[in-house]
Amino acid sequence: MTDTSADTPAGDPAGPPPGAPAAEHPALAGRALEAGALTDAVRRLIGLCVTTTAPAVATMAAARALDVIADALERHVPDPLFPKTLMTDPGDGETDLAARMPFDFVIGRHNPLALPLDLTFEPPVALLRGAFTRPYEGPPDCVHGAVLAASFDIVFAAANFIAGLPGPTAKLEITYRRPTALYEPCLFEGRVEAREGRRVRTVGRLIQRDRVTVEAAGDFVLLDRADIARMAERARTGHGG
Repeated sequence: MTDTSADTPAGDPAGPPPGAPAAEHPALAGRALEAGALTDAVRRLIGLCVTTTAPAVATMAAARALDVIADALERHVPDPLFPKTLMTDPGDGETDLAARMPFDFVIGRHNPLALPLDLTFEPPVALLRGAFTRPYEGPPDCVHGAVLAASFDIVFAAANFIAGLPGPTAKLEITYRRPTALYEPCLFEGRVEAREGRRVRTVGRLIQRDRVTVEAAGDFVLLDRADIARMAERARTGHGG
């Protein structure tokens, strides 16, 4: 995936400094509404790619038309790319992680691969809600296990963030109790269970139809503010991608 901005000249990777308002993602500056419309259209196309049975002629015509559109957009891809995520410090008061991560695979409002799932907080618990559609299918009429694992990784990261214990994933354990159905509301829960030194243990579950379908636990490596500041600076200057 490439993060682009038609209004930004190539070679200008500068973004906002750490702690800047979440709405100021540089790749969306001055075009957030239009970029959202493009994302919605592509998200619809993703669904159609796995459901349509259009005749061969219509299918090829659509592919060629989309290639023309892709060629036009490709001319506006900056080099180097903008950072995908705006690094943030949990001490800066910013809690809208979806705004900080507009291109995320799970909660990104501007990533057509994402539903996106809706992330909220009821401290100390992070909550993720949504109903998965056909592109996320694994077994017949059920959500793919890898998609569920990715969703837990995000809700755990959010739980760690609101606890002031951010850091990358070291291990993720998933226990599938029963199938998770497509098109049915899902509720992911995540909370920090323990901390030992720089290791953080976070646990959670997925509830659907008032039953637990998946349980998960993760180990994370705690980053201090200096670590986050260095990562943010690398991303801001185009060296963290």
